[in-house]
Parts: sequence; C-alpha cells; structure tokens
Amino acid sequence: MTATGPVLTAQAPRAAVDPYADRIHASPVRFLYGLNPLAKLAAPLPAMVLLVFVRDAATPAAFVLLAYAVLLVGVSFTRRLAVVLLLALPLGAAAIGFGFALWTDAARVDQSVVVFQLGSWTLYGGALAVGFATGLRIAAIVALTLITGLSTTGPDLVRATVQQLRVPYRIGYTALAAFRFVPRFGHELDVIRQAHRVRGAHGGRGPIAAVARWFGYIVPLLAGAIRHAERVALAMDARAFGAHADRTERHLVPFRARDVVFIVLFWIASAAIFTVFFPWGL
Repeated sequence: MTATGPVLTAQAPRAAVDPYADRIHASPVRFLYGLNPLAKLAAPLPAMVLLVFVRDAATPAAFVLLAYAVLLVGVSFTRRLAVVLLLALPLGAAAIGFGFALWTDAARVDQSVVVFQLGSWTLYGGALAVGFATGLRIAAIVALTLITGLSTTGPDLVRATVQQLRVPYRIGYTALAAFRFVPRFGHELDVIRQAHRVRGAHGGRGPIAAVARWFGYIVPLLAGAIRHAERVALAMDARAFGAHADRTERHLVPFRARDVVFIVLFWIASAAIFTVFFPWGL
C-alpha cells in the first residue's frame, strides 16, 4: 500500500485499506510518532500549568532536561531541530531572563549582592536570579510543547479531536481547511512576485518602493484567495460536507494502551520533579 491508497495487483485484487496506516515514516525507536496526539497533549499539560506558579530555577531546568530527553529518543533529529534545541532555545531563555532582570523591582532584591552599578542604577544578583528563573520557566513550557509540536501533524490532531473528544467534524475539518490556506497564500505570493519580476515591475529600491510593491501584491493575492476559497467550498459540497451528523474516517487515530502508559509515566516523572523541588520553588 502506498501513501495515497492501496495498490491493486493481480495477486491482491481486494487489498484492504489499512485504517491505522502511518503518515510519518520513522524508525520504531522514535516512539512519539506512534502515539495519539491527545496523549502527547495530556502528558505535559499538568506540568505546563504548574510551571506558571513556580519561582525557582531548578524546577523548570529539570523539566527542560526531561523534555529534551523525551525528544532525543522520541523524534528524528535534523540539523534545524538541533540548532533550535541546542542554540536558539537556550539563547532565547537567556535573553528573556536578562530582560526580566532589568525590569525587576530593585527594592525587592536590594539585600542581595551587587553585580553591576552604573550611576544611581544597580543590578543586583537577586534580580538576575528572578529574571533567569522566569526565562527558564518559559523555556521549560516551550520545550514541553515541542513534545507535541515536533511529532504531530495537523490532520492527525484534528482526527484525534473528532474521534476521541467528539468535536463536531464540521468544526475540526473547517479549521484544518483554514490552516491550509496559509501555505497556499505563500505559494501564490511567490508566483505573484515572479510575475512582477518578469514584467520588470520592481519599483526601485528603498522603503517607499517596498510599500508600493506590497500594495501591488494585495489585489492579485486577494483574488487568488477568493478563487481558492470557492474551489474548497465546491469540493466540500461535492463530498456532502456537513450533510450528516458524522463521517466515515479513512485514517483512524486510535487511543491505545501505549498512550495511557506514556501519560502515566510522564505524570509520575512530573510529580517526582515537583516533589523534590516543592519546598523551595512552589
């Protein structure tokens, strides 16, 4: 069977469609791709909510390490992903932490060590501790969201909400169709830019020329969006979208025992981290 459907041959004239066919091809070791999207949402959700209320640095740092460990085993790493996890996220957390340190009320931390002083302004060690704890907390929440974001496709998430959470398919698949407008707009914008270059309609250089070019893109982009919306509406009407209370799913996203095991193990790990750091941080 291929990604588009079963291949009918002389030896297998009645090859059935596998309803549990994987849409992401990865090594069996990368277990996150085989889990239900709702399980990957439910597992880190309690920790993400509780991280909003912690004030220490050790608790979010532990959750960053936990999320990195799960991602290291559960997803396929690319060069871009490695740069995001090992460089962009730590640098972003450091920048946010330093920014919060500058905005921390000095009157609340003036008993701590003086790190830097410029005239009447003083940067205290307590302000840095508060700022970097906040940066680590944001980094931990982002890292936990990556468990779902890096291993789940939009269609599978919609299918899971429709099949397990009983969200009306009219809402789920309408939202999915709307999200798919974004890459379509990007493609049409590239086509419009290429057409303008072929006709020599660059408009010169500078900010005024750039604004004029963007105004030239708006009308054809809007026209293309209207045409695409009409095609989508006609396709949905041709498939009797919304005519019945439910629809038959070609691809099922089941909730298996492995999903329950993952949720329970992640909750146990989260509870252990909060138990260890609770007296000091929460």
